[in-house]
Formats: sequence, structure tokens, C-alpha cells
Amino acid sequence: MNVPPDLLTRLRDRLAEANYTIDGVRERLGDTAATALAREELVPAVRATRELDPLAALIRLWWLGLPVPERRTGLPAAELVAAGLLERDGEDVRAAVHLQPWETGGHLVSDRKVRPGDPALREDHVVGAGGASANLAHLVVRRPVGTALDLGTGCGVQVLHLADRAERITATDVNPRALQLARLSWALSGVSGKVADADARIGSGFEPVAGERFDLIVSNPPFVISPRGRFAYRETGAEADGFCRELVAAAPRHLNPGGHFQILANWLHVKGEDWRDRVGGWLAATGCDGWAVQRDVQDPAEYVELWLRDSAEQGTPAYRERYDEWLGWLESLGVTGVGFGWITLRDGGSLDPVVRVEELTSPVEQPVGAYVDEMLDAITTAHRLGPQELLDASLVTRPDVLEERIGPPGAEDPARIVLRQTRGLRRSAEVGTVEAALAGVCDGELPLGPLLAAIAELTGAERDAVIGGADGLRGLIAEGFFEVARPATDH
Repeated sequence: MNVPPDLLTRLRDRLAEANYTIDGVRERLGDTAATALAREELVPAVRATRELDPLAALIRLWWLGLPVPERRTGLPAAELVAAGLLERDGEDVRAAVHLQPWETGGHLVSDRKVRPGDPALREDHVVGAGGASANLAHLVVRRPVGTALDLGTGCGVQVLHLADRAERITATDVNPRALQLARLSWALSGVSGKVADADARIGSGFEPVAGERFDLIVSNPPFVISPRGRFAYRETGAEADGFCRELVAAAPRHLNPGGHFQILANWLHVKGEDWRDRVGGWLAATGCDGWAVQRDVQDPAEYVELWLRDSAEQGTPAYRERYDEWLGWLESLGVTGVGFGWITLRDGGSLDPVVRVEELTSPVEQPVGAYVDEMLDAITTAHRLGPQELLDASLVTRPDVLEERIGPPGAEDPARIVLRQTRGLRRSAEVGTVEAALAGVCDGELPLGPLLAAIAELTGAERDAVIGGADGLRGLIAEGFFEVARPATDH
């Protein structure tokens, strides 16, 4: 596929003139059809674009993959056919690729989506951007960096997100076709106007950047856990969840001091093993501060069905055989479920790195990247404060924390007290009367020790027991209900 630069410029201009953007498409389709399209339901969008105005023609052509009369496209169709981006279908043209607007304002080029009844996926299929791509982009730290690495760039989506805050970007992929389409994505999105053209390199894992270090590494890798690697964009054929484990293990050797590694991953839940210990072991071995969050978990059958749907294999002759083989393989490993989530490492330079592994399945405030460092700071601070340092610290209750008291109507004391965050990760924590009392008075003015002594006196509790329980507050600090203002000696 050889696309002249001037042709890409004219195509980009045409997309802009027709308002082929995320907002433009949604407005043209209407909420119902646009929402259905996000679920991969095409019929409402097909109905909404029956009248071929310029934008409708582009939606049908590039997003829905439908034939459009050449004269209605407003495009240099003959040149796009010669370049391999369009194909002739009688008097109509069809898109040879999927070209979608993206939330950065750019456009992404990938292979056309395969739907039930279509020919089988090619092994080097390049998938377009979707929910996982957006999730990773929202997770990534927002601060400017000198050097960034997009490991497994696919159609190049993360480069679009990094272009406004990285001076230099390196993008890698094991699939040559992915890099070819990624370059088209970057050119159509004007990446070169924001950052030097991404340095695209072929190869698996960290091989293309051996010996190099970066301020930021991001990856939406081929994390699917399967018996063999059939499709380059989603699976490697590595043993079980070993590919993600190996990426995590290798990442610290490629981070500059203070650098971040942020990745989407799948991991196994194995009979007789706590998944937190499994993933926590990956992070603990790195020597970096680490934070892993499980956002979802599926049983083995759900997992196999998800990825067979992804490759549009439902209803094909091979479906039952592949389902049975995949499920049997997971059973042979003792798998009870597969977790979906994210992992963040930060090279903090500490000899005492801190690791936190947790499950957060409720909606969180986006983008997480706006406060991911704040979360990591809270985790490390809670761990590293010595016992006396904790008592000397002045705590502040985070302003978005609410208290809920739950119990029978008219009861003198609540059955449960819950602290709930309305911002950020929106965590909730069931607490006792001491923690609830602290949440009401911690404003950074007094050290924790005297506050606990005063609460013990007011409640009639044993003073030494209340103060001695201060260590239990570390979890609430790590989770961001309380922030450490300053040590008492700074007063």
C-alpha cells in the first residue's frame, strides 16, 4: 500500500470539510443510531444515512463498509483505488480499510471490521481503536515527557494521544502491516505537526528498543490468553498469561528514573491461588512501585465466547471445535476465571518499593491519568510512614468524601458507617466510630496522635487502644480518604 503524501493531505482536507469527526458523526446519526453503532449494531446507522449528503456518504464508506456511488463520495476515488484504500464495485466504490475519527480529533486507519458472515480474519489483521484503546489512553499520566514508547502500537492510536505531551515517540509492533497502517493514521491526524514523526520499529516486546530507556511506556498488548497465537493483534501463543508477566518484568530496564510503565493486561485466576498474589508477584519482582487494578473478571466459558465473537467465528463450522479446545486447555491449567485490568509501574528510585493490587469494578472518574500519580503517592506514603511518623502526621479528609450511616429507622447507633468518595476512583470503605470521627475533624491542623487521644476521651474508649489502632488507618490513607498534610514538627 503506497499512498502519496499529497493524496493523504487531500483526503484529510475532505474529511475535515465534511465534518467526519466523532462529534460530527454522532450529530449526523442522532443519539440512537450513534449509540447502537458503538455496540456494533449497524442497522440504525444504515437507516440514518440513506440520504447521501457528503457526511453520510463518508460514514457509509469508511465506517460502515458499504458501497457508495463514486460520484457521491467527493473523493479522488481513482487515486485512492490505485493507492489501495478503496476498491471498485461496479459504479460504486468500497473502502479497503476502516477509517474512523477518533476522540483526539484525528483519524485512524485499520483493517475493516470482520462481522459474522464475512471472510475469516487474516492472521496479520490490524484492529481498529475501541474501548480498550480509550481505557489505556485515559489511564496514562498527563504530565509532559521527553521520550515515550508505544509498545505494540497497532493502528497507532496511543501515539495520537501522546503527540501533545511527548517530545519524541517510538512505536513498535510485531506486525509489519500494523506499522504501515499506523503511519497512515499519523499522517491523516497531523501528528508530524505536534511531534517529530513517530519512530516506527518492527519487533516483539522490548526487542526493538534493546538498551533504550523512556520516561513513559504504554502498551495495549496482545494479552489474550489462548492455546495458540492465531491473530497478531490479540495473542502471542505465550504460555498462559506469561506474555504480560514478561512485559512487566522487563519494563524497569527501559524506564528512566521517575518513569512510568502503563499497560492493559489479562491474568489467570487459578484454583487454589489468590489472583492478587499472582499479579502482586509480577509487580513485586520489578523493584518499582506498582499498582494493579482488576476491572472485570470472566469465567472460562465467557472468556472463550468473547474472543470467538471478536473474530466473528460464531456460526462457522470451526466454532464448536475451537470453543471445546480452548475451554479444555483452560481447564487443564486449573483456570477458574480470567481477570481484565491495568497495571502501572513507577520507577521511584526507592529501596522499599510498594505494591498494591485491588479490584475496582464500579465506574471511576476519567481520565484516571489526571490523578494516577496522586494515587501512587498515597499508596507509598501510607506504607512508608513509621509508627511515630504516622502519629505525628497531620491528616486532611479529602473534600469529596461523604459519610453514610446505615441502620434501622430510629436506632440510636448505626449498624454501619460508610465513607464514600464522589470523585476519583469513587472508593467506599466501611469504618468504625473512631475513623468516622476522624473524618469529621481532620483538617490538617492537629497531629493524628492528639486527635485520637481526644476521640478516646469523648467516646469513653481506652486511650492506648485507640492510639494503638492508628496503624489501621494506613488503608484509608492509601485509598485516598485521608491525605497527609505535614508532620507535627512543621507546626
